[in-house]
Amino acid sequence: MSKTYNVLILGASYGSLLATKLLLAGHNAKLVCLPAEAELINAEGTVVRMPAKGREGLVEVRSRDLPGKLSAGGPESVDPSEYDLVALAMQEPQYRADSVKDLLNRIAKAGVPCMSIMNMPPLTYLRRLPNVDVKACRAAYTDPTVWDGLDPALMTLCSPDPQAFRPPEEKVNVLQVRLPTNFKAARFESEEHTNILRQLEADIEAARFDLDGSKVELPVKLKVHESVFVPLAKWAMLLAGNYRCVEEETVRPIKEAVHSNLDESRKVYDWVVELCLKLGASRDDMVPFEKYANAALSLLSPSSAARALAAGAPYIERVDKLVQIIAAQHGMQSDAVDRTVRLVDAWLERNRQKAS
Repeated sequence: MSKTYNVLILGASYGSLLATKLLLAGHNAKLVCLPAEAELINAEGTVVRMPAKGREGLVEVRSRDLPGKLSAGGPESVDPSEYDLVALAMQEPQYRADSVKDLLNRIAKAGVPCMSIMNMPPLTYLRRLPNVDVKACRAAYTDPTVWDGLDPALMTLCSPDPQAFRPPEEKVNVLQVRLPTNFKAARFESEEHTNILRQLEADIEAARFDLDGSKVELPVKLKVHESVFVPLAKWAMLLAGNYRCVEEETVRPIKEAVHSNLDESRKVYDWVVELCLKLGASRDDMVPFEKYANAALSLLSPSSAARALAAGAPYIERVDKLVQIIAAQHGMQSDAVDRTVRLVDAWLERNRQKAS
């Protein structure tokens, strides 16, 4: 039997998907979240619904039925030194809250390795990439100082390819997966920390869920890669789909953003891939456009960034802006990406004026 790991996960929405995979594999997880969420999760556990091969409808996975232990609490209640790994699963603007910022500082002091499953890579991770002027990238972050205390050697990035959402009619401990793809993590700098990921990868791969008396393999695996560029494959998807859900006065589903003008979507996608290749990625690190476009056919609602803007959010993750800034460092520019950045800027400006 391999070691049982204790994993601290910041964020209980998307984070509950990773937690469920860890619990099924026999590891323990603690979710850091809002007081009402923590109270509900501690009382009832989490519920993750996901499609599974050869099964009609969705499989419902309750944390209480799994071998690992799950708990939840606020940022103040956590001693980071009790954990083997920290997963960052909140959206980037949420880290500017004083209590979360304080927790990140304590995680840095404790020297616990961190794996981000955010769409927006922590600024700390960009320091592991060659050919990126990290200082210039600070303008894309809600509060760049949040990331200053963390060590790049202890930070890795995991491409959050699986798509999931909280059904609005359900309690906040319910998550529904609509695209059950894999988390793709880059290795840590050290072999010791990378081996934690490899063990989790193997345990998640081997785990089976007991469904009506038969052992079922559930989707959404953790895949560990040697290349630091593999998680950047998500950038092309975000720029061609998620952020192009944002229009001047309204937002549209990801499927429509990608398929209403497939040629333009392909151009944006290829342009972002080209940027990643300039940074040092290999073509094998990236996902072919056809595979992404096919997956986008099942994405029938707007992206989380677009939904947040439509709901009046004054801050969202700005991967669009980050990619624009890094591209400019390499003499690259895209009219379509510039337009997206302008549209998102305008929405945020309106939302902030309404909020003030």
